[in-house]
Amino acid sequence: MQLDKIILYHKALADPTRIRLLILLADGPLNGQTLAEKLGVTPATVTHHAAKLREANLIHERREKNTIFFAINEKQLRANAQASNDIIFRQRQGGQESMPIDNSQASLEQSVLRNFFTQDGKLKHIPAQLKKKLIVLTHLAGQLEKGRSYTEKELNQWIERFHPDFATLRRELIMHHFMYREHEIYELNPPEMWAKWEQLG
Repeated sequence: MQLDKIILYHKALADPTRIRLLILLADGPLNGQTLAEKLGVTPATVTHHAAKLREANLIHERREKNTIFFAINEKQLRANAQASNDIIFRQRQGGQESMPIDNSQASLEQSVLRNFFTQDGKLKHIPAQLKKKLIVLTHLAGQLEKGRSYTEKELNQWIERFHPDFATLRRELIMHHFMYREHEIYELNPPEMWAKWEQLG
């Protein structure tokens, strides 16, 4: 499922008009008529290409009266580009060239999990410190089903098994790229996209 999203991302970019459209939107939101004039195409052509980019979640739309404005989804664009690199080169990263295990990091992870989770797996409270919070989120995300689509209600119920504040934890999972949300459906991102607590100072 995650590989399908990366393929969709590259298909969305596989057209010079769509690349030019994104370049224009990088400077700020524009409406369809303005994009058509700048690109030298018809408004219908802009609508067609915008639909492809929207399908890959690379742009957003908002309506003001009878005018639709398009805006680039920079975060998603960068995340997909990085995910593509990570998936292509993960075999190299997982081989002899991978980073050695840092025993101090392993000890910190074990300490955080021991201090913030009860013996039956309940989260005592959400850590305030970012590094500890990411360790907790990584632990939780690792227990979600890969490739499964969760409705918001299903995800809330799953989170409640660990902690009653499902709204905060759901938001944190999205904010730190552990999960992906589209049309109120949530899916697990590839681990390569997750925020890495090991990289924090």
